[in-house]
Amino acid sequence: MLETLRTAVRSLLSNKIRSALTMLGIIIGVAAVITMVAIGAGASRNIQQYISGVGSNILIVMPGASTAGGVRQQAGSSSNLTLQDAQALEREAYALRGVAPEIYSRSQLVYGNMNWSTLITGSTPSIFDIREWRLENGRLFLESEAKIGAKVVVLGATVAKNLFGEEDPIGKTIRIRNVPMEVVGTLAPKGQTPFGQDQDDTAFVPFNTAQLRLFRRSVANSVQRITVSALDSNSVSEGEREIKAILRQRHRISERDPDDFDVRNMAEMLDAAAQSTKVMSLLLGAVASVSLLVGGIGIMNIMLVSVTERTREIGIRMAIGAKASDIRTQFLMEALLLSISGGITGIILGTSASKIITGFLGWATVVSTGSVVLAFGFSVLVGIFFGFYPAWKASLLNPIEALRYE
Repeated sequence: MLETLRTAVRSLLSNKIRSALTMLGIIIGVAAVITMVAIGAGASRNIQQYISGVGSNILIVMPGASTAGGVRQQAGSSSNLTLQDAQALEREAYALRGVAPEIYSRSQLVYGNMNWSTLITGSTPSIFDIREWRLENGRLFLESEAKIGAKVVVLGATVAKNLFGEEDPIGKTIRIRNVPMEVVGTLAPKGQTPFGQDQDDTAFVPFNTAQLRLFRRSVANSVQRITVSALDSNSVSEGEREIKAILRQRHRISERDPDDFDVRNMAEMLDAAAQSTKVMSLLLGAVASVSLLVGGIGIMNIMLVSVTERTREIGIRMAIGAKASDIRTQFLMEALLLSISGGITGIILGTSASKIITGFLGWATVVSTGSVVLAFGFSVLVGIFFGFYPAWKASLLNPIEALRYE
């Protein structure tokens, strides 16, 4: 076997350019599979991190669609959710841990000669616990401040950085729609969502402050959404059932009529996004693996050419006692060497490409051991599969005919 390996190496090195070009298909295939799977795995990890950051037990209650002049508007355009609905959910629903009514709008924040446009959310202190926001500096606004509509604000990391730079924002006064607001706290960075949205580009003010001082609502005490959290992930379904029952009763909706609100399960939405990413990753890997098959065909083609070129050599080996199995092993070893060398080079190239993508494009990539082993194993199988026929053909040559071949 050692002599067979030496002979295979000498044969491949005698045609260096042809061997390198033959390996190119395997190299590209392995590198493409590793890179594509790494991109898909990185996207899946981002979604999982977002789920853990948002919370898998969150439910969002949105108003239904309004109708104007017989034309039905987009979802959430109605004003049929109120502060009293949120208070009823907090009071009557046993499967819910927290309830936070929200109103929001994009506004310009001004500090000195600096300004920044961001999403201002008016809510209760419960929103920080529900959404699992961690405090970086200062404090959150208090329940007492929320009730009296105190002019205080908690800034996300992106907003604080763009308004204050390296300056400590705690205790400073900013203006939101010409209303002076004291910065009492800043939130720890959360990063981007899987959909590319910056979660830190936000600011929170007490609900009554937003309602009375910042945003003019056409319907008194109306809210744009109610964010709630169930006791745990096992209580989400029960919490959703209680929300629907309580709101249908408060809105006097008969059994035959549909809900005038929408309850969205964040876990289900994010799970669907994760499944889509997984399917896309598998599709990308499958498409990339096609180049491995093309590389295998290239190996078969070159090995058939090699058998034809070395027919006389095969005849001499058989004449001095080489068995058909020895000839078959020799050519199969050459095909295997091509696929193994291409596979190793492809692994190095694919891993490097994943790091380059992360460094230059900012995409999260995860090169897993499983994807590397799978790609390399597939390349070896391709070499064996496509190298077997030329080796088998070589072993069937007639020694006399082979010796007379010119």
